[in-house]
Amino acid sequence: MDYSPTLAVGTAGFEVLAALWAFSLVWSRRASEGRLGGPERRIAATTGLILLLLAGYQMTEVAICIDVGSAGFLPRLAFIIVTWLPALGLLLIAQIQRPRAASFYAVAAGMLAASAGIVAWISLDAAFASASVCNAVYARYAHAMPRFQIYGAYYWAGLLGMVLLSGYGLRSGEDVGRRRLQGHVLLGTLGFVLPSIAVSYAIPTTRNALPSVLCHFALVLALFLTHMLWELRALALGATELTNSAPGARI
Repeated sequence: MDYSPTLAVGTAGFEVLAALWAFSLVWSRRASEGRLGGPERRIAATTGLILLLLAGYQMTEVAICIDVGSAGFLPRLAFIIVTWLPALGLLLIAQIQRPRAASFYAVAAGMLAASAGIVAWISLDAAFASASVCNAVYARYAHAMPRFQIYGAYYWAGLLGMVLLSGYGLRSGEDVGRRRLQGHVLLGTLGFVLPSIAVSYAIPTTRNALPSVLCHFALVLALFLTHMLWELRALALGATELTNSAPGARI
């Protein structure tokens, strides 16, 4: 079946718009727009970057599948983009957690350092990935082993870390609002990982296309993160209204 870019382009469009909204929350200084404090702006900035990277993968895949034979560096670029996602997800979880947990930041820092090393490796290793075939709405890649096994161990460790740390934050956090934000990350992560695994087992032709399938189902994560930003903004608006309604407050 011929590749259709419609799903990827539509998904990327939503993710770009959501990312721009996230960055607008970072830059906003107006209380009426839900002005965020410093910690909340960092949450919005990290979320915006994750959404932008998700969109970047979609558009890179479209560019690959326009002409697989001349894809050149693009397959490696696709993996460079997604390499950052688990590490940024762990950073987001650490930024959300209250009380602040140094161990969460240590895990995120370790994954960011690993991501930087892997990105350098992929950039220099011309044999790391090449486009194999594009089918319907996904792309399959060819890899020289054991390169991809090493990469897969890193990537799945990052996704598992996102599930475990967000789940722990959901149970242990002292701030109800922040626990709800952790719940969005947890459900968004499970919401794209579990269906991707199920599809790869149910449809044998997708087993060599799991990176592509994961990124398409990551629309679920994007939706949860966008709603998380909505709740973050609502918390900021609520705090502003409470401050303005306090005795002696000046409006």
